[in-house]
Amino acid sequence: MTRAFQTFVRLLAVLSVTLLVLASGTRETGATEAWAPQEPRIDLIIVEKSLRRMDLLADGKVVRSYDIALGSDPVGDKQQEGDGKTPEGRYVIEGRNQRSAYYLSLKVSYPDATDRTAAAALGVAPGGDIFIHGAPNWWFLPGQPPGDWTRGCIAVTKKQIEEIGRLVQDGTPIEIRP
Repeated sequence: MTRAFQTFVRLLAVLSVTLLVLASGTRETGATEAWAPQEPRIDLIIVEKSLRRMDLLADGKVVRSYDIALGSDPVGDKQQEGDGKTPEGRYVIEGRNQRSAYYLSLKVSYPDATDRTAAAALGVAPGGDIFIHGAPNWWFLPGQPPGDWTRGCIAVTKKQIEEIGRLVQDGTPIEIRP
């Protein structure tokens, strides 16, 4: 091997290890600290799909706004599993996952009884696992992947989901609008 090639291989190895450490570190390291409760406590989340915006409200006032990414086929309400749509309606945050494949995540209570009934009428499964989450753990660039890239979730940056997780408690209502 030439010296230049050996140097290239070493550099590639260092870069690979660095990326693995970063990806695994974002999954666990600091996740608990990232979600230490913070004021103001949010009492409503409003997602405007057409605007690609999510607002956090406290006492009826918007206290934070975020640009978001949605499911890969974002227009319209989620009908069935795998359709790439982000659901529309009123739900609640029902839990959090600090070991998500996407940097931290807040579980949205989709599907509800209405969603299950509508899917059953179509003879399809409604799907589930709808979250507000950060970029994928392997994503090391600032921000998040471009465009609407989720399977129906609401995505923000890694830094933003840390803030959202501190502000939003389980049981917080979320209204997802067209």
